[in-house]
Amino acid sequence: MYKSFYHFLMKYRTSAPKDPVSRFANSAYDDLSFPKNSEDYHEISSYLEMNGQYPESMSVFDEAWEQYLIAES
Repeated sequence: MYKSFYHFLMKYRTSAPKDPVSRFANSAYDDLSFPKNSEDYHEISSYLEMNGQYPESMSVFDEAWEQYLIAES
């Protein structure tokens, strides 16, 4: 089965993020409530919309999600 989106996203985590996806990965890592085991787009996007702590727009999530789908296919 697929790994979770969070697990996939952690490969973009870095101590000095230089792009939106890395910043998003760092924010997800610091968020103790992030749905870490989810593989569901709607569950994660709903969570992000309800929690305004993410510095980038939903388009960054969509970009990362597309990369996730490609990597997991």
